[in-house]
This record gives sequence, structure tokens and C-alpha cells, in this order.
Amino acid sequence: MKITITPASRNIVHFFLLSGLLAINTGCSTSQPQPIAEPVAVEEPEVVAPQPKIRVKVQHPKQYTVKKGDTLWDISSLFLKDPWYWPEIWRKNEQVKNPHLIYPGDVLTLIYVNGAPQIVVNGDKKESYGEMPVRKLSPGIRVTALDASIPSIPGDAIRQFLSKPRVVTKEQFENAPRIIGSNEEHLILGTGDRVYIRGELDKERVRLSVFRPGEELRDPETDALLGYEAKYSGNVHIVQYGDPATGDLTFTEREVLIGDRLLPEDKSKLINTYYPHVPDGKVNGQIISLYDALFGVAQLQIVVINKGERDGMEIGHILSTFTNGATIRDRFDKRSSKPIKLPDERSGLIMIFKTFDRVSYALTLESERVIHKLDYVHEPRF
Repeated sequence: MKITITPASRNIVHFFLLSGLLAINTGCSTSQPQPIAEPVAVEEPEVVAPQPKIRVKVQHPKQYTVKKGDTLWDISSLFLKDPWYWPEIWRKNEQVKNPHLIYPGDVLTLIYVNGAPQIVVNGDKKESYGEMPVRKLSPGIRVTALDASIPSIPGDAIRQFLSKPRVVTKEQFENAPRIIGSNEEHLILGTGDRVYIRGELDKERVRLSVFRPGEELRDPETDALLGYEAKYSGNVHIVQYGDPATGDLTFTEREVLIGDRLLPEDKSKLINTYYPHVPDGKVNGQIISLYDALFGVAQLQIVVINKGERDGMEIGHILSTFTNGATIRDRFDKRSSKPIKLPDERSGLIMIFKTFDRVSYALTLESERVIHKLDYVHEPRF
């Protein structure tokens, strides 16, 4: 059957076409409306995240025997330019159930599988992958305490900061109980001294931490107050409640002074194993404090940055630090007096190990030069 559509009837045809009531097919009748075809769901192609480009150092050992005192960061730095990618080269390894549990005596060998670097561990039988010999692990059982494994980062460098540093508001500090005196009328107090305390004490707690007001933490760009550092001085045991209350200093890390404040002990869970990783997005922050340092810090020292949990900071985030380039004048350009900003230079690498709402504490893992207050922090750049 042939259907002729004239210009005058084109609008009507369009209407029926859109309504799904008109079928125009060669050799078929239009007396009965054709069923409307069910929409076909089109599967979206799965988006596969690009695999990180793992850069192996040109001068890397073929094998390395793990020693007591090593850290995963140190070992990974021997093989990789970007040490935080160690799970990428170890996590597919059948011999290593947890790439963060490596033990002294383990022999690590770098091989390539389908062009990608991987680490194999231990074994009795040697096999060859290309020109590089590797050892094949034989079945067996090894019972070893978890604390015998080597740590991911130097734990001693941050252990004292895991539960002790605080970032508090002005109101929290002003309302905290305070030491007003001692039984010997000393101005500087230490372990074993008896102290007298005024302020509201929680009678469910007998052990409190002593803190001293630290510096203000302000955002360098906006001058907004992000909090106050509360520097840990020691511990006190309450022996009698009252006004004033009586307590004994059971431990002091630094001298305790009249006016120091008492805060509850931090009961948050301590983290023993860290998983360094790169932030998902861009980070633009600055170092706002050098913990117990005046001029600058180097490897394994602590810094505070002006980014916290509300900014997406996570424990284990790796950030690069950059020294702000100086502004100079080109004294050889006689025609222009316009100042020139020199490029920012990469100064080191830090890892976030403790986060607060608006600030974070970080450990300096690498320092190519002295890292200063107000240095910039960004996601790793190469």
C-alpha cells in the first residue's frame, strides 16, 4: 500500500508519528495501530580509572633483604621514584597477603609481569623472568607476631603526637580547668609535684592531660582563626575533688607552669599502620606552624597545615611542599622596573597523620631543602 503525504497533511502525520499510532511500512496495513516498541536500555560503557604510572628508579637493587629498623617507605624509595605506590607493585603478589606486613629477613626481588613492575618475596626455587632471577616461594607456614613486621613509616617520629597534640577553640581553652599553685610554691613543676586546680572537673575522670596554650593557627590568606595549638606538658592524677582540687603530676614531658590547663585524655583509636596515598583532587594549602621549631624543619619533623577534615584531608594523604619563589627585579633590563616572581621550588614531601576539623598534622617524609612556615602544599607534582 502506498501512502502519499502532502505538505498540507505533514503536520498531522508528524503528530501521529510522535504519538506512536501510525506505522508506515511497505506492504503492511495501517488499519490497526502497531504496538509501541519497548525502549531498549543502552548500557553505558564502564569507565575504567587510569592506572597510575609507576616510575621505577634507574639505579635500583635487583634484590633487597629486609633488615630490622627498615620501613616500607625506605624500602619503596630504593625501588620507586614515588614510594606511595608500593601497594601497586605488591598487592597482586600471592606471597604477600598484606603488602604492609613485611618482615626482617624477607628477600624482595623486582620483576616485570606484562611490562608492569612487581615484587616477589622469599623462596627456595629460582626462576628467571627475562634476565632477572627471582625466587619462587615454596608452601610453608610462618607464625610471626604482627608487631614484628616492619612499619610503613618511622613510628617513633609521630608516636607522641598521635594522642597528645590538640587543636582547640579559644572557648575550650578558657573554660578548661587550670593549675593555680603547688604545695612547694614552685613556679616550674615536674613529675611528683602536687598541684592545686580550679575549674569544673569531670568527677568520672581521675586522669587528665596538662596542656599549655600554643600559638594561634590562622589561615595565611584570610587571617581566619582556625584554632589554638594545645601543647602537651604531662599527666595529672586527681586525688581529691574540691575548690581547689588536688592532683599529683605523674609524668611530665616538659616543665609544667602555673596557669597550664587540663584537658581529658584523647581516647580516639590510635593508628599503627598507615597507607600513604595521593588525594583524589587538587590541594592548595600552606604550612601554618612548625611544631617545636623556629626557622624550618627537615625529614621526620612535624608541620601543621591549614587544611583539615572539612577540606577532604585524610590520614595517609601525601602532599608536596613548595618554597615560595622570591620576587626580584631584573637589574639588566633598563627599560622595565616590573618585579619578576621566581618559580616556586619543591622542598619536600609530607604525609598527613592526624586530622582536625580545619587543620592537620603532617610528618615530613622527604626534604630536599629546609621546609619553612608558609611554604605551600599541593598534591604531588612532578
